[in-house]
Amino acid sequence: MKLKSRLWQIQLAALLLLATVAFYLLRWQLFPTAVEHREMLRYIVGDVAFLFLQVLLVTVVIDGVTQHRQKEDMKRKLNMVVGAFFSQAGTELLGQIASTDATLGEIRELLVARASWKPEDYRYARLAFASHEGRIDLGSCDLVALRNILGEQKPYILGLLGNQSLLEHEQFTDLLWAVTHLAEELVVRPELTGLPASDLAHLTGDTKRAYLLLGTQWLDYLAHLQTNYPYLFSLALRTNPLDPEATVVVSA
Repeated sequence: MKLKSRLWQIQLAALLLLATVAFYLLRWQLFPTAVEHREMLRYIVGDVAFLFLQVLLVTVVIDGVTQHRQKEDMKRKLNMVVGAFFSQAGTELLGQIASTDATLGEIRELLVARASWKPEDYRYARLAFASHEGRIDLGSCDLVALRNILGEQKPYILGLLGNQSLLEHEQFTDLLWAVTHLAEELVVRPELTGLPASDLAHLTGDTKRAYLLLGTQWLDYLAHLQTNYPYLFSLALRTNPLDPEATVVVSA
């Protein structure tokens, strides 16, 4: 298909070039005097000179504006997918894992977003969470409930991975793969009680990987909501999975 499209473009370019040459030859014949030839050459040189300016305007200015708009549209669509993920599964999953993090309290104040936050506040919170040495205690986690959550959402998450537009969002794709892997690790185990310490350590590593990616993506998503969807941002603040004191009820 690409070869046929390129061949069509080459044929069109050749046809237009031949038509241009033919019309210049026709003009040369219709106006045979030396003065007219010099005038024709002057116009040709002027047209060619202006052609470089046209290329500059199209490739640098117009194309730059078009690419910027395309990137903004793509970013908006990607954020819609990210929002759907957190509404469907991400928020509940992040809250479930965060409840087992024994050291989350050390940085919790940095993660509780507020309406007054600026972009630098989100950057600082994201850095704090990404560098956070979370101590995940799966012994205090209901692994069966976690497995059920991930098992139910696995088809949905795999469907997201099939979305071609996500290829531009490497961080979110890594998150989906980490969550999918954690789901597979839990689902293939017939029993989740009485696991040896070595197996718990392996599961803890998989859980922590998904947890850190979930948390950083959640903070990016909050920043997006605050800028573009204040009403959704308000609900996200009141259901913040990193804030145990969050309540959906609007207080006075």
